[in-house]
Amino acid sequence: MLRRCLLLALCLSISHADETRTRVALAGDSTVTDKAGWGAAFAKLLGPNAECLNFAAGGQSTKSFRDTGNWKKVIDSKPAFVLIQFGHNDMPGKGPKRETDPATTYPENLTRFIQEARAIGAKPILVTSLTRRIFDKDKIRGELKPYADAATKVATEQKVPLIDLFTRSVDLHNKLGIAESDTFNPPGKDAKTIDHTHLNSHGAEVIASIIAEELHKVAPDLAKLLK
Repeated sequence: MLRRCLLLALCLSISHADETRTRVALAGDSTVTDKAGWGAAFAKLLGPNAECLNFAAGGQSTKSFRDTGNWKKVIDSKPAFVLIQFGHNDMPGKGPKRETDPATTYPENLTRFIQEARAIGAKPILVTSLTRRIFDKDKIRGELKPYADAATKVATEQKVPLIDLFTRSVDLHNKLGIAESDTFNPPGKDAKTIDHTHLNSHGAEVIASIIAEELHKVAPDLAKLLK
């Protein structure tokens, strides 16, 4: 009987601890996921009073993330903060179920995310797209710039914090150069495939540290929850 009471008390204590931790949700594509992006590395930077809920999913755009029900999961989790990063699968060539226009539908989708997050009392934070590590004449190509610019404009219009990860990551890789940037590459699908989009554990840690650094500038209320 005593053992059962102790176990029950322990379970209740753990449950209460989970309820009192501040929930930080991540919404994004594969570059934000735990396995292929910076999500897990970022979660490790949070202190004991915060909990990271990563809803990012591979192949998602601002359109498909809603259509597949992933955004509803974010809202249903009732987070205090939501970091939102898309762009890779919003680009042309991804098909009608995913593509968005950086001049119209992309900012419209981001704005809707922001408004719905605010409606449940969450604080949305926009993160511009992580750059692909593709070089032209020793400089990053930066084909995601129209989407990064669109997110920046939305952040200004909606008065939400912005982490300009696109600019930070472009500057980083331009400084590192091709050889050092390749140390961020995860294994490809085969020996001939080089993945310049996703992150290995080293790359994830570097990008997560940039996210944390920027949070101190734009969202000190979340930054105080970091280790």
